[in-house]
Amino acid sequence: MPLLRTKKEIGKINSGEILQIDGTDPGSRNDIPGWCERAGHEYLGEKEQSGYISFFVKKG
Repeated sequence: MPLLRTKKEIGKINSGEILQIDGTDPGSRNDIPGWCERAGHEYLGEKEQSGYISFFVKKG
């Protein structure tokens, strides 16, 4: 589910802006970076929070 929401939200921002995705699905650690590579966006990394993970994507 986080990847589907990410695809939707990335369309709402301008090129060069950074999208923060918060989620609890550990599979997103593979899904989001792989999608970024295929879609031409830059995966900036992740930060583990208390109970969730924040992912950061720079729109290409």
